[in-house]
Amino acid sequence: MSGFDETLLGEADETVRVRFVVNGRKVACEVAPRETLVDCLREKLELTGTHAGCEMGACGACLIQLDGRAVHSCLIFAVQADGARIDTIEGLSESGVIADLQAEFHRRNALQCGFCTPGMLVNAEELLSLVAQPSREQIRDALSGNYCRCTGYEAIIDAIYAVAKARSGGVTT
Repeated sequence: MSGFDETLLGEADETVRVRFVVNGRKVACEVAPRETLVDCLREKLELTGTHAGCEMGACGACLIQLDGRAVHSCLIFAVQADGARIDTIEGLSESGVIADLQAEFHRRNALQCGFCTPGMLVNAEELLSLVAQPSREQIRDALSGNYCRCTGYEAIIDAIYAVAKARSGGVTT
């Protein structure tokens, strides 16, 4: 007898069946109880547009919409999202919801390496759904949870501001 409690061995291999509506499609998958939602999306559902960055909820690379709100999918266990409606960058892009944001990010070169871009777009879409014409300061504040090493943020802020103006019927710059 090694002193090793073999009754605990099975617990590490246990999985739970979870069901979501992801990008408008009903899906089910088996996950470990402590598997994060970002890992489930990337590894089980092959939705790799959602990035795992800091895994502490500080960088914003893992942002998705969960029941219509932007959340850090690295901080949520997949089992916690059972039954939820999830929209990833792929779903928002395919539906055309963020087409104007994507075009403006591209036009203003606000995406450079692209690692942070999905989270920035998810965050920007939520902001514009809550505040039709945010000020540049409100945009900066909303982006404070998104980390980017490439752009210096000004092009991103300019892009979001231009889309806000265009969506509200204003003139873009």
